[in-house]
Amino acid sequence: MEPTLRLVMLGAAPETRGSIATVVDAYRSHGLFARWPIEYIPTHCDGPIGRNAGLAFKALQRVASALAQYRRFALHVHVESGPAFWRDAALATPALAARCPVILHLHGAGFEAAYDHADAPLRAAMRFFLERAACVIAPSESLRTWVRGITRKEAHVVYLPNPVAFDPPSSAARSNLVLFLGRLEQEKGIFDLLGAVAALRPAIPDVRLVCAGDGNRIAVARYAERLGIADAVKFTGWVGPSGKRALLESAAVFALPTYDASLPISLVEAMAAGVPVVASAVGGIPEVVVDGVSGHLVAPGDTATLARHLRKLLLDRAYAQRLGAAARESARARFAPERALPKLEEIYASVGITGTGEPRAVREIDLRKAA
Repeated sequence: MEPTLRLVMLGAAPETRGSIATVVDAYRSHGLFARWPIEYIPTHCDGPIGRNAGLAFKALQRVASALAQYRRFALHVHVESGPAFWRDAALATPALAARCPVILHLHGAGFEAAYDHADAPLRAAMRFFLERAACVIAPSESLRTWVRGITRKEAHVVYLPNPVAFDPPSSAARSNLVLFLGRLEQEKGIFDLLGAVAALRPAIPDVRLVCAGDGNRIAVARYAERLGIADAVKFTGWVGPSGKRALLESAAVFALPTYDASLPISLVEAMAAGVPVVASAVGGIPEVVVDGVSGHLVAPGDTATLARHLRKLLLDRAYAQRLGAAARESARARFAPERALPKLEEIYASVGITGTGEPRAVREIDLRKAA
């Protein structure tokens, strides 16, 4: 294949909440943008609808401009499920029409549900984009298997772990703090977690739950009050990287009893920090958490088992330390940047992109001008 000299990457604006911005920041921090000729274009942010519409329109303009300027380039598109999928598909359409190699990088959960609930034309459209891509990247083997199941055999679908930073393990004493990182909504299991914490109070009176994330805080707080544990529950809202690190350093257990997931980055970050985890056996979670070895798995909605595992980890600190250490080593073997990034770079080379071989600055659209 004739070398492609440019790579255009579409994704979330910096500081946007969610896995896309987290992954792109990890790419940037570990030198990917220095080794490859990447032009990064933001497609969305946490701002109002008008600003997001402006970013999407500017992104479409820039893709069209890149076609005129380079004639041939590779497009790496970070894609979420739901309406965002169709926005990103529209942005990729000019490149597909020009026969440029397009890499669709899937993030988060919800792809299967969106496909199952779509009508026949939308399903066909989703398959079209997945099959026309030069490569579809899935962050878990379960999602990769699903994509291969709905697409033609010739579709190129690969599993690629998202890179996670590994800071030195914390030596600080951990209190009886259970940490939840995620949206405050029923689908993430937060109400089940509140029930489990309430069941722990008689045996562990000083147990605390920190809820870090956006969502329906009022409903969660009211339920905690009904259970009599309002004094034990703290809400931080969404936290950035430094705030997340501080919470992981003080947490005794990370809990994610979600009903739907691909492979949450927050879970891998907790494992990388050496925090023992209790999570639902859904999506790609069982691929990285071995029950009783590197964490504990529960069925969604099984509050009793969730409470039992939390109690064990909070009361038996030696056991919790062993599981946390095993979780950290397991995560390092798969998600350390030096292991994850070379696989992405192999994909870049396979579609004809030529690396720079030396550091270079990343070219980005000025967000203030794009809005």
